[in-house]
Amino acid sequence: QVQLVESGGGSVQAGGSLRLSCVASGNTYSSNYMAWFRQAPGKEREGVAVVYFHGGMTYYADSVKGRFTISQDNAKNTVYLQMNSLKPEDTAMYYCAAGSTYGGRWFQTYRYDYWGQGTQVTVSS
Repeated sequence: QVQLVESGGGSVQAGGSLRLSCVASGNTYSSNYMAWFRQAPGKEREGVAVVYFHGGMTYYADSVKGRFTISQDNAKNTVYLQMNSLKPEDTAMYYCAAGSTYGGRWFQTYRYDYWGQGTQVTVSS
């Protein structure tokens, strides 16, 4: 089992920045990658960014490329999401997730075995 706890959400004005953190505990060695997803009211959950632990590859949704950065601190079992130049359309509940299997697309939710409870991000215009 892996437990994930997100933090760092809040309310900011458009153009502002936030850094989300996701701390993993438990059997963290069973996971090969971690990702951030978000879900706005009335919309499907969408992948934001992923980091693969072996090799450090990262991938982003087109909507956040150049503005968001995902990173990992192995010593702290923590994955971060630095969000800059925030827009009102970034408003959502943000979740971190951990997975171990390969194949398919990184943003497909079925690939993830563990999910956090989420942290709310609200961006006002």
